Amino acid sequence: MLDVHRLRLLRELDRRGTLAAVAAALGYSPSAVSQQLSQLEVEAGTTLLEKFGRGVVLTPAARVLVRHADVVLAQLEQAETDLAAMAREATGVLRVASFQTVLFALVPRTLTLLAERFPALRVVIDHQEAVPAFSALAAHDVDLVLGEEYPDRPNPRSADVDEEDLLHDRLRLAVPTSGPWAGATRIEDLSSASWVLEPDGSDPGDWALGRCRRAGFEPDVRIRTPDALLHVHLVETGHAVALLPDLVRAGRPRVRVVDLPEAPSRRLFTGVRRGAGGRPAVRAFRAALLEVALGTTGTITGGGGNSSALL
Repeated sequence: MLDVHRLRLLRELDRRGTLAAVAAALGYSPSAVSQQLSQLEVEAGTTLLEKFGRGVVLTPAARVLVRHADVVLAQLEQAETDLAAMAREATGVLRVASFQTVLFALVPRTLTLLAERFPALRVVIDHQEAVPAFSALAAHDVDLVLGEEYPDRPNPRSADVDEEDLLHDRLRLAVPTSGPWAGATRIEDLSSASWVLEPDGSDPGDWALGRCRRAGFEPDVRIRTPDALLHVHLVETGHAVALLPDLVRAGRPRVRVVDLPEAPSRRLFTGVRRGAGGRPAVRAFRAALLEVALGTTGTITGGGGNSSALL
């Protein structure tokens, strides 16, 4: 009989590429992962791993086993969902991974609604950026993740993830209310301004850099940080200009915003493992989050009075 836990380790090795990466993601030592996979080879009666340089690669037999593991683990997920659905009430623990802007703007009120309606549900939040959060979802470290997708930067779609759209969060140019950049009416007016961007290689940072280049200039980036609230603060205090989503600057009157002509927006969505969408806890969280988002987008207005558009 093949052990389900060891099948999951093999699938993680296929996803992550190295024993060290699997061990780091799941909280084991590399030797413990290696031992478990050696035991799986005994159970399977065939070689699953071969040495390659300093690491290992999966054999054709292992890749066949990974495809079956995908089906088995998805079916187990569905079985757990069906059992949970019989209780009808959202109870137990729901582990959520979210990035900063959603945590700040939407999650507190979502938790308030859930505490009022489902007191037996315990929500545990892990602050993670969207990309590593999906790895945590695949590793069963979290049950639900908040994802984001920037214009012209589509995320790879996974058959193992059930996505549900939340909202389109408009992206606008943010400038101080006073000082040399306060009068800007176009992004082209800010070719000599100081900019704050997210780090190189991140979707928000690369999108903002590309948008400046499309406007015909290389931005003078003074600060790179993933801290979106710091972006707002730097604009408020007159030290930089930025391209910001509406959720980040909600309730910050000391920032003036300018609409971009193409009205870009980032897509916000939730993701769960395939088969888990019917869990009462997942349904309750998604419903509460959407309710809060509906209320929030009605209060976020931009320079032209437009609010974030719901999908």
